[in-house]
Amino acid sequence: MDHYVLPPAPQAAVPVRGSTQRYAVSRIFCVGRNYAAHAREMGADPEREPPFYFNKTPAHLVPSGATVPYALGTSNLHHEMELVLAIGQPAFRVAPGQALDCVWGYACGLDMTRRDLQNSAKQMGRPWDFGKDFEDAAVISELVPASAIGHPAQGRIHLAVNGQPRQDSDIKELIWSVPEIVANLSHYYHLRPGDLIYTGTPEGVGAVQPGDVLTGGIDGIGEIALTVGQPE
Repeated sequence: MDHYVLPPAPQAAVPVRGSTQRYAVSRIFCVGRNYAAHAREMGADPEREPPFYFNKTPAHLVPSGATVPYALGTSNLHHEMELVLAIGQPAFRVAPGQALDCVWGYACGLDMTRRDLQNSAKQMGRPWDFGKDFEDAAVISELVPASAIGHPAQGRIHLAVNGQPRQDSDIKELIWSVPEIVANLSHYYHLRPGDLIYTGTPEGVGAVQPGDVLTGGIDGIGEIALTVGQPE
């Protein structure tokens, strides 16, 4: 039996719709600028260049419906509504045509972003980590198995803040589709069960304030909610 100097951190996990089981999470990958309109609103060229990625720490996962404090170290906290996929079997150098066989299920996600810190890092040519990977930065709904819903290639994706629409698009607008993302990422990592992939956000991202209530969803997949609390 292993003995630890201090107790290990709890296993990050996501609830599964219609089940008492949970999906254990080991890694979180995120795709940057994967909707053309969002790329334009961020001042980038929306041409179909190879996808790029950043990571979030599994310990920063937050379940839908939670209330979290306004993020530390920022005055410009943004929401980014996303389709999330969960890997269900090993994927290494797979082709797009076989990639969906490796996807176990789907969820709604919020990629919370400290935009001021991200923009500052961009201007100085530094990594985005401080702007993207922080406590409570990865919000996720329950997972729904692909065996129950198939592999959605289209469906409305939307988010409102205090009932006012902010983001409204369709997952068919992804520059790089789910099978293309899995295939591409599998050439850089040995993907395996426990890996989540946040697939990018459509246009309409914006700032939130303490007290704001975020609600959104993706047709055929589910809904998500978050309340932004007071800063600590």
